[in-house]
Amino acid sequence: MPLIQISQTPGLTDEQKSAVIAEVTRAYAKASGKSESAVWVTVTDIPREAWGVGGVPLSQA
Repeated sequence: MPLIQISQTPGLTDEQKSAVIAEVTRAYAKASGKSESAVWVTVTDIPREAWGVGGVPLSQA
């Protein structure tokens, strides 16, 4: 059972997250030859202050 984890800053609607999950599932299944029903995808929203790029929190960028 493959598990694909997506970490992102908040902002996508529930509909957009559903579309992302569907497209990622299809792409992985096609590329790997796995059944779509075997592919798990999680989308985790992480607040901007919990991300850092170049030593600076995104909330301060």
